[in-house]
Amino acid sequence: MIDESSEFGARAARHLREEIVVWLTTVTPRGAPLPMPVWFVWDGVDSVLMYSRPSARIRNIEANPQVALNFSGDGRGGDIVVLSGEATVDQDAPPAEVAPDYLAKYDGHISRIGMTRETFAQRYSVPVRIRLARLRGH
Repeated sequence: MIDESSEFGARAARHLREEIVVWLTTVTPRGAPLPMPVWFVWDGVDSVLMYSRPSARIRNIEANPQVALNFSGDGRGGDIVVLSGEATVDQDAPPAEVAPDYLAKYDGHISRIGMTRETFAQRYSVPVRIRLARLRGH
């Protein structure tokens, strides 16, 4: 999905590996876009895993699984990376408190916000897998 041999593909992969937050945009049942910052982990190929509260975000995904992921860019209109894909609740994903790649990336952040792995996993109990389909930007 992401051609890391190209300059743009390498930048997109760097964002997916290193960024802490990505903006996930879902669409409400009435058709309004709803962007929200989320923590995520990329599988290195074609999907992203995130954990959500059982909330409007999940209802939106169930009603319309088409989503977009946007990185912040460089603040001057450059380094724009936008991914789109299809999101589903991933019943096969481990809970957040035992997801090794997720914890490797966010364990320190979980404690920084005053939570334990267990309390985080209780609050963000819904694993969401986003199958990446399209990459665009500049």
